[in-house]
Amino acid sequence: MENNNRILILGIGNYLMGDEGVGVHVARLLQLEDLPPNVDVVDGGTGGFHLLEYFEKYDSVVMVDAALDNNAPGTIKVIRPKFAADFPRAMSTHDIGMRDLVNALQLLGRMPDVWLLTVSIYSLQQQGIDLTPTINRSVPCILEKVLKLTHTLVRPEVAF
Repeated sequence: MENNNRILILGIGNYLMGDEGVGVHVARLLQLEDLPPNVDVVDGGTGGFHLLEYFEKYDSVVMVDAALDNNAPGTIKVIRPKFAADFPRAMSTHDIGMRDLVNALQLLGRMPDVWLLTVSIYSLQQQGIDLTPTINRSVPCILEKVLKLTHTLVRPEVAF
């Protein structure tokens, strides 16, 4: 039996800055998937307070974003941030906006259950809409992890 919790998959990043836009690339691919009716996918762009309404509408939010975290490019991590300080320090070019958004949600008492998939990238200097071959090769694994997590959130009796 499916639950009725609303789930948001949110791709974050600057599509014009190569690997930094990996979250947006993933969101666009997920928009083509046949997802349960209580799951929505949004291209969140570079984040910020305009996303506040999305966080307030959903019980669970699965975010996909690039990270400059000194791991090998293409490394995927899944974390459950509860506070702004739990987000990785080098969350690409929109670090301040996302941290401020999380702080606002906490102050308002409207913080949903958040899952964050970070994808390690090499640099923010790259420009263009294409992902590097390394990050592009990690996209199927990112998609698989997001879909598996989403399935688990839809059907909590299935372990993640």
